[in-house]
Amino acid sequence: MNKTKTRAAKRVASSLLCLLLLGGTTPAVLAQNSQDTNIGYQRPPQAMASIIEAPSTPSVSISSKGDWMIFLERSGYPGIEEVSAPESRIAGLRINPATNGQSRSSFFNGLKLKQVNGGQEFEIKGLPQNAQISYVTWSPDEKSIAFTNTKANGIELWTADLATRQAKKLTEAVVNDAYSGRPFNWMSDSKTLLVKFVDEKRGEMPKPTHVPAGPNVQQNIGKARPSRTYQDLLKNRYDADLFDYYMATQLKLVTLDGKQQAIGQAGVIKSVDVSPDGQYLLVETIQRPYSYLVPSYYFPYNVEVWNREGKVVKELAKLPLAEDIPIAFDAVAKGPRGYNWRPDKPASLYWAEAQDGGDANKEVAVRDHVFTLDAPFSGKPTHIASTKYRYRGVQWGQNNMAIVNERWWKTRMERSTLINPAAPSKANVVLVERSYEDGYTDPGSPVYTKNQYGRSVLLTDKKGQNIYMISEGGSPEGNRPFLSELNLKNKKATILWRSEAPYYERPVDIIDLNSKKIITRRESENDPPNYFVRDLSKKKLTQVTTFPHPTPQLEGVQKEMLQYERADGVKLTAILYLPKDYKKGDKPLPMLMWAYPREFKDAAAAGQVKSSPYEFTRISSGSPLFWVTQGYAVLDRTDMPIVGEGDAQPNDTYVEQLVASAKAAIDKVVDMGVADPKRIAVGGHSYGAFMTANLLAHSDLFAAGIARSGAYNRTLTPFGFQQEERTYWEAPEVYFEMSPFSYAHKVKTPILLIHGEADNNSGTFPIQSERFYNALKGHGATTRLVFLPAESHGYSAKESILHMLWEMNQWLDTYVKNRPVQ
Repeated sequence: MNKTKTRAAKRVASSLLCLLLLGGTTPAVLAQNSQDTNIGYQRPPQAMASIIEAPSTPSVSISSKGDWMIFLERSGYPGIEEVSAPESRIAGLRINPATNGQSRSSFFNGLKLKQVNGGQEFEIKGLPQNAQISYVTWSPDEKSIAFTNTKANGIELWTADLATRQAKKLTEAVVNDAYSGRPFNWMSDSKTLLVKFVDEKRGEMPKPTHVPAGPNVQQNIGKARPSRTYQDLLKNRYDADLFDYYMATQLKLVTLDGKQQAIGQAGVIKSVDVSPDGQYLLVETIQRPYSYLVPSYYFPYNVEVWNREGKVVKELAKLPLAEDIPIAFDAVAKGPRGYNWRPDKPASLYWAEAQDGGDANKEVAVRDHVFTLDAPFSGKPTHIASTKYRYRGVQWGQNNMAIVNERWWKTRMERSTLINPAAPSKANVVLVERSYEDGYTDPGSPVYTKNQYGRSVLLTDKKGQNIYMISEGGSPEGNRPFLSELNLKNKKATILWRSEAPYYERPVDIIDLNSKKIITRRESENDPPNYFVRDLSKKKLTQVTTFPHPTPQLEGVQKEMLQYERADGVKLTAILYLPKDYKKGDKPLPMLMWAYPREFKDAAAAGQVKSSPYEFTRISSGSPLFWVTQGYAVLDRTDMPIVGEGDAQPNDTYVEQLVASAKAAIDKVVDMGVADPKRIAVGGHSYGAFMTANLLAHSDLFAAGIARSGAYNRTLTPFGFQQEERTYWEAPEVYFEMSPFSYAHKVKTPILLIHGEADNNSGTFPIQSERFYNALKGHGATTRLVFLPAESHGYSAKESILHMLWEMNQWLDTYVKNRPVQ
């Protein structure tokens, strides 16, 4: 065996790391040894490449009145030069040092206006050249929009007036977008914006030194502080100083004519929000000491209310470093959390406080209290609600009506309670209490409208007795979205309209409650999604958009929803795609099965249908559908439920259930005569990659496997992973049995490993694939490892995506389609 080059030598910025150990017949294009091969970026067959390079369908933003649409246009996938640009990876953030904004952002390159009634389209004049647009946001009066434009040296703030259809720049490239969340807010007058600026007094960027000032020390004195496997954390004092540099923010008010007014002192500002009346600011500022164990959103921070001049009028909380949150899915930090402005009042705050110390493992009658506090914030907070489960937020209506939402992971239960915040002592009404795993009983999400402050509140009828809900409409025949009217007194839901075959049509918004006009997004197996106005009273349907088929290469592809059973009786579904020219009775095809496992506490819920047979055949860069153009059958959204009812945990029998689900799917397609049982591959991304490796380690069902950006050794994620909240020390046998790394010696099926070299997803460190590859190689497996330079957990550069497709296609053609007869 040739000597493996060092890892440092493999990381060549202009090429991919491709490692292959000989195992069976391979084409000449694949390396015949275990050395890395500098092959450069490759292209898949043109039918596949043309899908990636095709123009994309615009995204759509609709005004609350339903009279205007904004088309947000994209230019396609970025190039590797853009994706591989320098970035700072600190405190869980990835920051572009040239722009002081988040790196790896996705941009729009154009905006258009369209009238819903009449259908006229308008260009917005004066947009920036070579635009990179983000955060397109309607003003409260919806007469303007604001957005950012990212340039090579920073980020600008722009607005566009809908009446004149004219865009203009409000600031130079000085907007601070280093932290997550929108870097600006509209004020209630629709004439002013509150903007995060880069602090012009922050000084020069800290410079790393090659001479250490001393050791980097962490310590823990006898206190349990478990932490999940986060990436991109602070490593030393230099990183901490660099974090301060990027986060240094000065708030300013900016008017539509470009005038600027500084507000308060500059600082490491985490977030800022404006009260509905525009008189107060809710400001969160990050404080030292920072942590080397957790991302920045767990750093200490202060919560304050400022007036418009930047003076602190109320210090609400000083929250400490949250390194000691228990390992449990409903665990939260101690103390108050989730401060927000009520949208139904001029200036009133609400928040929650855990009553169990944030520890979901404690048995308590009340998990959280919810409080409000009105301006001028000098009184005592008012308790308005208590929750049985973990608090998940409030949906506010008008006239002192609100719905408090809560969930509990262990039982998969959720509850929504109607309250009167002005009279909290009165009996509340539980509107919904159900298992959120049960898609067939999901009432949906409320419809909102804008109030006098331009804030979103629940839409009700004139008497305030009914709210309106949009649901996915799960049913045994597939999803059939609906619009319903929910009576707040008797809790009876009346369906006003429901999608009908052969279409999948989802309500988007209610244009006019009185005239019963709604906007829907409608599609079918062959018709791409488009927007319509549906008049419920006149039963009239008017098409608003005419987006063309985005991937004509897939026109005519055959699609069928399959329903079948696992050996233990759990019902399963999958979507089968066949080439357009395939006819019943033709020879069985090679097949690619693609899946992502999900955990359930209820077998009946696990067996529910979770998609619609009438959805349009859409394809993304990571989709398996590319191979239907290459003569393969493709089984997508293949159910792989992992069920643990009662006291049992799903993962206690993970492997057995996984193999049983895969076998049931294979039996179905083989019995149909569409798939050759000797030529079936399995693949998945992230947890689907983990699934793939386990299926190859514990079964001989497949001819090959493809695992992208996975984790394979669960001891590297010892404080929980996916939906497993037990630690390694609590369930070591589960961690061992679920780790395909433990069974690398049993993998005899060819497996292709692909991973982004800059993966920042918790748990899927690139070393997961590197170590698994080495284990496979050491046991003589047929395997290939491909690291994509500069790519994160999902791949974004066009060159990377095309090469990924090429790698997968070569692998499938070699070990599946052209598999030697044995």
